[in-house]
Amino acid sequence: MRLAVLGDVHGNAFALRAVLDDIRAASPDQVLNLGDTVWGCADPARAWALQQEFAPPSVRGNTDERVAGLRDGKETMRAWVRARLQADVPATLAALPTHLDTADGEVRVAHGSPRSPWEDLMLTGTPDGHTRPARFRELRERLGGFRFGAGGRVCIVGHTHREMLTVVDGLTVVNAGPVSRQKDGLPLARWVQLTRRAGHWTAEFRRVPYDTQAASTWARTHGPAGAGDHEAHWLTTGREP
Repeated sequence: MRLAVLGDVHGNAFALRAVLDDIRAASPDQVLNLGDTVWGCADPARAWALQQEFAPPSVRGNTDERVAGLRDGKETMRAWVRARLQADVPATLAALPTHLDTADGEVRVAHGSPRSPWEDLMLTGTPDGHTRPARFRELRERLGGFRFGAGGRVCIVGHTHREMLTVVDGLTVVNAGPVSRQKDGLPLARWVQLTRRAGHWTAEFRRVPYDTQAASTWARTHGPAGAGDHEAHWLTTGREP
């Protein structure tokens, strides 16, 4: 069995198209989407249409909650994004679960953690404003009872825009890289292939080049004042401004 897992599209139709082409070539058995679907400035309407057709969101991301009106703040950006989407999209996003089990319960997908799309599963904030890798006891708590001994094999999340992998008590824990808005200085679209062989799962981090200049030009031309330039810088440099 092969699962394709993508997330953090952030309204970037250009990066998503490249990822979907790579996924199609891999011919997975199932495509899973970790959320944060449309909150971004590189053609979110087309990004949503592509997701609806080829990779519908499996779980709700934190910015999906903003689009849906479940969380206040960033009203200008919310209004701009919603104006480009069909009227039923916010309700569709609000109805998504915070986690989903698949592959006979062996794989759990979530956006941030199984408990909340706003919680980092694999990173922990420090008093100086930075982050460190989560300790095993922190991971066990945030996994919310999903564990190897109870049938779980893999938990995969997004949200942090980092590629990470660890094993906790036999459970493989994966943080998928983002389709858009990379944070490591390498502006390549990301997704993960999970493969099950002989009862064991392996994770392959995939990276795909795409036309970052076209995406940034779209953001500058059509995005809201200030936010479009911010997005364009992020997409071309692979670093959050």
